[in-house]
Amino acid sequence: QVQLDESGGGSVQAGGSLRLTCTTDRVTFGANCLGWFRQATGKERERVVQIYTAGGKTFYSDSVKGRFTISQDSAMKRVYLQMNDLKPEDSAMYYCAADGLWCSSTSLLRDLPRAGRWGQGTQVNVSS
Repeated sequence: QVQLDESGGGSVQAGGSLRLTCTTDRVTFGANCLGWFRQATGKERERVVQIYTAGGKTFYSDSVKGRFTISQDSAMKRVYLQMNDLKPEDSAMYYCAADGLWCSSTSLLRDLPRAGRWGQGTQVNVSS
């Protein structure tokens, strides 16, 4: 059973920033790949960034590279997503998920995590 609780969503204007937090527990956080995903209304869920908690290596999708930054607090068992220069197309429900035992540049393309490995999501709305 994984523990993943997202927070920090809200409404901002284009160009603004938000920081999302994913709070986990020792088991979920432990040498794993954790990912942030998003799903806009009427669209498929997409993986946007991953972090490998054993070392902090990160992998970004092209859609957010240079604007979003994922980081971790190992002591608090938290993963953060700093989102800068937000655009209306970033509006979506954002989810944190336990995304496998490893991350790499190719893991951005693998199948989405199965049910039971997701948080409940936090909504981000960006107005133009």
